[in-house]
Formats: sequence, structure tokens, C-alpha cells
Amino acid sequence: MRILGIDPGTMVVGYGVIEAADDELSLIGFSSLTPPASAPIPQRLAYIYKGLVEAIELYQPDEVAVESPFADKNIKSALAIGKAQAVALLAAANHSLSVTEYSPACIKSRVSGSGNASKEQIQEMVRLLLNLAEIPQPNDAADALAVAICHHSHRAFANITSQGD
Repeated sequence: MRILGIDPGTMVVGYGVIEAADDELSLIGFSSLTPPASAPIPQRLAYIYKGLVEAIELYQPDEVAVESPFADKNIKSALAIGKAQAVALLAAANHSLSVTEYSPACIKSRVSGSGNASKEQIQEMVRLLLNLAEIPQPNDAADALAVAICHHSHRAFANITSQGD
């Protein structure tokens, strides 16, 4: 199964693609989309949409996983990220791909075993789980790979638990 993970943002969107065969994970590709910072939000969102469509068409994922926005103290930031997330959902839907959303705590827990893991710990786990020499850069792409790994872990656990039925 090929999984596209997306770490949404209005300044930078990371994406990463992994192939999951049984318990083996392999890196297919990753990158980031950085729309012009001076562009208005609608133009940034259009740039992100176009880039995600290109990634979907290039990598042909079977499923898409997206990090859901984390609303802490900065509601304005969470709303902006939500717009980028919506663009990711639209790009996947327009390609008839199923999408699963994961909270940051769920991603941390699935990738590292701790919902309180630091970004650095998550990125190191991405490196280890994908058997890479270095942590993928930029950080947004490494974060997107963590989203894809989380989705694989979630699916694997669901498959194990459903076999007992």
C-alpha cells in the first residue's frame, strides 16, 4: 500500500510518500510546498492545491493521511492551517482517494510510543523506521512522513484486531 502523508500549513506544506508491504516500510519520496509568503491566502491555497495534485499524480498513492490542526492558544493560526488541510482533503477527494485525519498526539503516539514526544524525537523515529541515513529535510516533509507512518500503524493495528472477529 502506498500512503501519502501531508503536514498542512499556509506557509509550508510537507508531504511524504511511503510504501508499506507487510511490516516493511520504504520511502518513496518527499518534498515541501512553499507558496510565496507575500501572496494572499487564496493564491497560497491555490499553489498548495496544485502542488498536492502534482504529487498525487506523480506518486499514485492508495490512501492519504493528513494531520489535523492543533488549536492551542493561537486560534487564527489553527484556522489558517485548517484552510490548508481543506485544500489537501479536496485534492485527495478529486482523485477518489480515501483520507484519514490524525491529531498531532495520535501521530506522536503511533510513531514514537509517546503522545508527548518532541518534534526531534518524532523526526529521529521517522529516520529509524524508514532506515534512512539522515532525517528528511525540510522538517515539514519529515513531519508528513510521520503522518504516513502513523496511518500505516493505525491500519496494521485495525487489521490485527479485526482478525479476532
